[in-house]
Amino acid sequence: MTLATAAVARQPKGAFTIESIEVEAPRAGEVRVRIAGVGLCHTDLIFRDQFAPFALPGVLGHEGAGVIEAIGEGVEGLAVGDRVVVGFSSCGTCPRCHDHLPSYCQSFVPLNYAGVRLDDGSTAYARNGERVTSHFFGQSSFSALTVTRARNVVKVDTSKVALELLGPLGCGFQTGAGGVMKSLACTAGSSVAIFGGGPVGLAAVMGAVIQGCSTIILVEPIAARRDIARELGATHVIDPAEAPNLTEVLRSIAPAGLDFAFDTSGVVPVIEAGLAALGSHGTIGLVGVPSKAEASINVNIAALMTPGHRIIGIIEGDSDPHVFIPELIAHHAAGRFPFDRLIKTFPLDQINEAVASQARGECIKVVLIP
Repeated sequence: MTLATAAVARQPKGAFTIESIEVEAPRAGEVRVRIAGVGLCHTDLIFRDQFAPFALPGVLGHEGAGVIEAIGEGVEGLAVGDRVVVGFSSCGTCPRCHDHLPSYCQSFVPLNYAGVRLDDGSTAYARNGERVTSHFFGQSSFSALTVTRARNVVKVDTSKVALELLGPLGCGFQTGAGGVMKSLACTAGSSVAIFGGGPVGLAAVMGAVIQGCSTIILVEPIAARRDIARELGATHVIDPAEAPNLTEVLRSIAPAGLDFAFDTSGVVPVIEAGLAALGSHGTIGLVGVPSKAEASINVNIAALMTPGHRIIGIIEGDSDPHVFIPELIAHHAAGRFPFDRLIKTFPLDQINEAVASQARGECIKVVLIP
């Protein structure tokens, strides 16, 4: 066992506690990574607060980046000292993984949410004999050290970007960019409306610019986020508080209707407005999770079929991290994906202050530095 500092979740909706935990050596097929930086995502808080099950006490965090410091038996293609982003977990053998769609892996839920190794139910973390849940999204990287399956890590080039900032490419940023670049596959010259200007939505704005969309609309209540969206390439921004009929405002910008819409908000009336603003054969992609599990949207089947509208759910931007994360880093190096402009760093031991700051809208994307 090796000791590491970690932010431990012990109570639903409670503050994280900074503790020294025991981290196992990597087993067969695993690597141990010293974390340089880890993104803070709303999904971490959803599981901490038990809106979705995750056994407590446990270590969350699923946007880690760092350096491999130990390798388990049978691991090939990786070496101690490799710089890596730690992504979500997938089996690598099911039909979806073979289709290079690992976010739709048939074992995605247990691999990412169970909090244990699936083969024997063990965890990689403990504290003074107390079991501490690990392997959240296959990594649990709110810790200075994490143990993860070798398949989860992506070797990266850090010659033009700091390693500690790369973790959000493993989830939030790849979800937003991939949502418009891969899931929707927005075409050059097309129109797209993006609902929500958080890290996922602003990554989608940058992805739409890369795709060559001619009309890029961001709907976002916080003025500072609308401002940065314009700087990143949005052609139009809308404050929903000043748009009582959002569909009408969208159609005033795109009279023939939108080619694409992308929702990160999970707000049902917003999703319905986006659907109503679609043009012929338009598509809306959904990544935002509604606050109520039973939330549903009202869809007129005839109105959906006649213009050929499509509604698609999106996980992780339909990306294969081993391909898409290096692609996004290359776009960053070329100045096309300046994701680092969205990041504010906090020490890991200030995680509770970071959660509060992000909730107040004072920063767009938090990265915690162990």
